Amino acid sequence: MCVKCRLDGELPAGRKVECLRYIARIPLLHMDGYENTCYAWRRTTAKEVFFMMHLKQKFVDSCNELKHLKNVVTVALFIAIGVVLGFMFSIQLTDFIKIGFSFIANEMTALLFGPVVGGLMGGITDILKFLVKPTGAFFFGFTLNAILGGVIYGAILYHSPISFKRILAAKTVVAVFVNLLLGTFWLDMMYGQGFIALLPARALKQLFTVPIESIIFFVFVEALSKAKVLAALKTRA
Repeated sequence: MCVKCRLDGELPAGRKVECLRYIARIPLLHMDGYENTCYAWRRTTAKEVFFMMHLKQKFVDSCNELKHLKNVVTVALFIAIGVVLGFMFSIQLTDFIKIGFSFIANEMTALLFGPVVGGLMGGITDILKFLVKPTGAFFFGFTLNAILGGVIYGAILYHSPISFKRILAAKTVVAVFVNLLLGTFWLDMMYGQGFIALLPARALKQLFTVPIESIIFFVFVEALSKAKVLAALKTRA
């Protein structure tokens, strides 16, 4: 239907309307997809909350481990073993790659007593090694690396099922973030040789040592577990 307007813009008589209503339609998202997205978000958040609570509990339990005299004596024994292994037992694979065995004592402490005790043990062992046999000037950055390594091993291995994949994951995290990135940064700060210049050779070393040390530690832990030594060490007096 066509309606003609007058020259003044007014509608003819009988065709005027008092009010015009406009209805705007806004397309909404499909509710099923929206609900699924919200549900997935809630599920992910719940997992993250559970992970953080579980990680926090690991730190709390690790602090409580030092309240038992048997655990303190065992940690002191592992520190002494770590110092001795660091100086006396090592295998030179190439001119640039050497496998030591002091990591066994460090990781055993973190596995048995958690991230707090593991970090303390790593820092104390590093300082004692320097006091017994100094190799250049003392630099706290490498002591910090030893502390962080113990904390990471404890956070991953403590109160968790023992498996080669878990051990390899813990070794990889420490190798990449502590030994490779942070360690190379300390060397660059000390000697000014350039972070990028040092990185390839150190990355190649970590690439070889991580799987070898992971296998050694897994075999060692499995042997102790079968001999029921781990159970005896975990038993509190």
